[in-house]
Amino acid sequence: MDEKCRNFTTSSSCRPELLAFFSYIVPNPDSKRPKESKILTVIGSKGGIGTTTVAVNVAVSLADNDSVDSVALVDFDSMFGEIPFFLEIKPTYNWGEIAKNISRLDATFLNNILVKHNSGVYVLPSPRRLNGYEGTTPEIVDRILTLMKKMFEYVVIDMGKTLDENSLKIIEMSDELLLVSVQSISCLCNTQHLLRSIVNLSPLPEDRIKVVMNRYFKKSEISLKDTEASINKKIFWTIPNDYRATFSAINQGKPLAEAASKAKITKSFRKLTESLICGEECQQKRNRLLKLLGRW
Repeated sequence: MDEKCRNFTTSSSCRPELLAFFSYIVPNPDSKRPKESKILTVIGSKGGIGTTTVAVNVAVSLADNDSVDSVALVDFDSMFGEIPFFLEIKPTYNWGEIAKNISRLDATFLNNILVKHNSGVYVLPSPRRLNGYEGTTPEIVDRILTLMKKMFEYVVIDMGKTLDENSLKIIEMSDELLLVSVQSISCLCNTQHLLRSIVNLSPLPEDRIKVVMNRYFKKSEISLKDTEASINKKIFWTIPNDYRATFSAINQGKPLAEAASKAKITKSFRKLTESLICGEECQQKRNRLLKLLGRW
């Protein structure tokens, strides 16, 4: 803690509410606690709504956060896995190689499959369905993710839009699920059906399923209030619609943090990841602090 912050937090004239907040977000440097690893899965309610964009930019934003030690990004969309195009990498191997040689799986073998992007994110690519490996089982998925969770603080999974026995295993092992949707009638109907299916078929608590509205437009004919009413769930996050920045980044094979670092959509991804890192309790404390400072 720097001297200015230390003086502020130890001042006798400081409000108790502020002291409580700063004691929460500025821990004692001598009291280090082991970090818990988390699996964060991104699933789309339909194709073409930016699920991979969300997964890639959340992973890169996590890796860019000073509080995060390590991040892996797994492409489990075996039909349309496109993460290598989004990050301009040319992987030699994919998780199909692991599935075919599951008895050899250990940290060394996995490291040989992973590709490190210049953002610091380690990528586990997907085999293409037509020339990849189709013999994956929930047991194989379990072994891969269990090992990855031991090796990385955050494992971000792009699951595409498929809901089968393998994806249900991924959801079961996830700490949080980001369900991506957009403001259209057809997509919201799919979102509602997918949400109910996940709740009924998986043990993941519903409060850990967070709906993310991508390409959000405030003046849309379907308001945020109408959106929440249609799916019977509160929207966790809205990502602003920025076609130009997003497609420019994709065409360059770069994450938004590199291609459009000052764009509103990039800032939105940073704030989204901060919220995911901080958690609901911490976020509420931050919101209360901002209100207190506004009245100070």
